[in-house]
Amino acid sequence: MDEGIESLPRVETWFERRRVDDAITLLWEPHVVPLMRCNIWHVRGRHRSLVVDTGMGLVSLVDAATDLFGGPVTAVATHGHDDHIGNHHEFADCLVHPLESALLADPPLRTLDPVAAWGEETLADLRRMGYALQDRWFVTALPQGFVTETYRQLPARVTRLVDEGDVVDIGDRSFEVLHLPGHSPGSIGLWEAATGTLFSGDAVYDDALLDELPESDIGDYCRTMERLLTLPVNVVHAGHDPSFGRDRLREIARDYLDRRS
Repeated sequence: MDEGIESLPRVETWFERRRVDDAITLLWEPHVVPLMRCNIWHVRGRHRSLVVDTGMGLVSLVDAATDLFGGPVTAVATHGHDDHIGNHHEFADCLVHPLESALLADPPLRTLDPVAAWGEETLADLRRMGYALQDRWFVTALPQGFVTETYRQLPARVTRLVDEGDVVDIGDRSFEVLHLPGHSPGSIGLWEAATGTLFSGDAVYDDALLDELPESDIGDYCRTMERLLTLPVNVVHAGHDPSFGRDRLREIARDYLDRRS
């Protein structure tokens, strides 16, 4: 058992949500620490819905939002990091880039203790990159009924490997897969040209970008930023932090290129 974690408060409600527009809903886990608090995006389509990333997997996402996930769902993993794949196992239709698929098949996260999960060296690297964990655990509370000693992220069955140019069709909306490596080798975004909407995962978000992880590549990240500069976006729905528009995207991309090129 994670010694001391049982002293955390227990909460009845694990997910919160906000409706963005008639089709898009943002869900998140307020009791997960900010570094690991992934944006979970639900998009309602005519024939099925789309979920982009699924959080930490402490409790069922499907049970928590049955009104959203009651019909056919396509679950996309923008990449395979711990904070994005915890509930993909709940979905029968699961998509990911080939370079990230092994992480869904055998997720490494088996504890809510950052030191045990990642090691002191990785945590020191994160602090150096501007991401100091202020809390002892990955969470500040626990769900009612959650058993800490048996927690592990469950494997997902990947039903489709996707890469640059593939299309995810949900009926009245379709999204083109963009391969956007740098943060991780198989990071992808979902691009809807008709509306100028980009679900970017961790390829770009409005905070310090993590590009020195063991699996990161700064050269790839620079090429991704050069590509994003040319994309005619209206809105970016990212893997973390608030959404933003074209001007902010270009500012983030130029700042990154100025620093890393």
